[in-house]
Amino acid sequence: MFTIEHEFDCTVITLVDDGETPLREDVSINAFEECITVEQYDERTDQVQKVTLSMTQLRDLTAALNLPEGSYRTVRRGG
Repeated sequence: MFTIEHEFDCTVITLVDDGETPLREDVSINAFEECITVEQYDERTDQVQKVTLSMTQLRDLTAALNLPEGSYRTVRRGG
């Protein structure tokens, strides 16, 4: 299950682990104009862990999800 909310400066997507046990904490993805942040509460440290991706890293991740093992470089075409 997931939710999508539009805030003033970003779009927030929350991924809820509502499957079989063991369940994981919700994941929040914040899409800003210049970057994407991925956050998840870590019960071991009692802190929210955050990863920030540039838009280029997000494009590379999106492409990588559909490719076989290997080393790749994305090429941005005009526009």
